Amino acid sequence: MVGTTEEHPDARILVFAKAPVSGEVKTRLVPALGARAAADLHARLVQRTLDTAVTARVAPVELWCSPDDTHPFFRTLLLPRRIQRGRDLGQRMAHALQATLGNSRFAILIGTDCPALAADHLREAAGQLARGIDAVLGPAEDGGYVLIGLRRADPRLFEGVAWGTAQVLDATRARLAARGYRWHELPVLWDLDRPEDLQRAVI
Repeated sequence: MVGTTEEHPDARILVFAKAPVSGEVKTRLVPALGARAAADLHARLVQRTLDTAVTARVAPVELWCSPDDTHPFFRTLLLPRRIQRGRDLGQRMAHALQATLGNSRFAILIGTDCPALAADHLREAAGQLARGIDAVLGPAEDGGYVLIGLRRADPRLFEGVAWGTAQVLDATRARLAARGYRWHELPVLWDLDRPEDLQRAVI
């Protein structure tokens, strides 16, 4: 699963993933699936996301693991592994992007909850960033986002955001605007988080 001939070798795609521990991932799906099956679904979503990112050949892909990179599942994935650091999602994303942008032209950070995220979305995001746009957002139907791409990091973009709520996207837009970022938005996609989402998922 090692990517070759990436279009932007001086950039990075960062995939944020939790270890597939039963009862600790996809908890809103547990009533419908059971804890073990929900964890197995999470693992498949992680694998699908990584496959999409690698086969897109946009940029080298890194797996950012939580709570660490020791879970056996992570060790089966033939990609560079990093550990997420921070007290909340905002701090963890800010840390990963700052660490990456110190050595990369731009970075695109994605989660693993969006089966609809395709290689073309990553290519569009990378193309916008390569042309000089400061940021790219991939809006989600639930008011969050499935992707954020940046050319320059600012931890204030991630501070004071009510993660997991319908206000995340609007709060991020406001922070980008307040700091003079020019940004591009991708088409709205959906996350697989709730039992009703299972009806349109093919994993």
